[in-house]
Amino acid sequence: MLVFAGLGNPGAKYTNNRHNVGFMAADAIARRHSFSPWSKKFQGLIAEGTIDGEKIILIKPQTFMNLSGQSVGEALRFYKLEPSALTVFYDEIDLAAGKVRVKVGGGSGGHNGIRSLDDHVGKGFRRVRIGVGHPGVREMVHGHVLGDFAKADREWLAVLLDTIADDAGLLAKGDDNSFMNRVTLALRDRLTPTGDDDRPPPKAPKAQSHIRQARPQQAPAKLPETGPMAAMLKKLFGGKG
Repeated sequence: MLVFAGLGNPGAKYTNNRHNVGFMAADAIARRHSFSPWSKKFQGLIAEGTIDGEKIILIKPQTFMNLSGQSVGEALRFYKLEPSALTVFYDEIDLAAGKVRVKVGGGSGGHNGIRSLDDHVGKGFRRVRIGVGHPGVREMVHGHVLGDFAKADREWLAVLLDTIADDAGLLAKGDDNSFMNRVTLALRDRLTPTGDDDRPPPKAPKAQSHIRQARPQQAPAKLPETGPMAAMLKKLFGGKG
């Protein structure tokens, strides 16, 4: 059994906040894989289901972000699971919007929800960091993460959440690199590029056969302009250039 936790704040006013993208990921996974209805348990909402043959408990802590570890820690203790059985989805301001990175262990990076999990669970869990971008100055971070996603974000966000849900089985198997690659390719293939950084890399030129590559590239032969050969060629072609 594994536990997938999406972090966020409970309540309608926080629903579309950047800080709630972890909740959004959990909801997308539950819908895609036909999990049970959400029910109250462990100071949170839980749903049960199976992904690629692996039983998964989804949890959305209802303790507010800063106390997320209380809820998730209670669930792990109930099921007698180690931190390695836990995967957490959450917002990351130090990643560009739409980027996703996965790692096991590490620091909290100033994220209060992760800090709470480190305190109550330990650091050996998988972290799925979902980029929401940085506002540019430290003083604006609080308002940025507690602000709603902009209309311009909706296209990439929908693709991102769909891909997380589609490929959640790779996380269940521990294939983090393949999961990150799938997310990157989905965003490139399904979205209109907004700049050169968003465009797929150009295709490599068609390879020549080893025989053609081995042939020396010869310059075209230069025709004689004077002498007997030049006179003969002029006679044959009538002096046409």
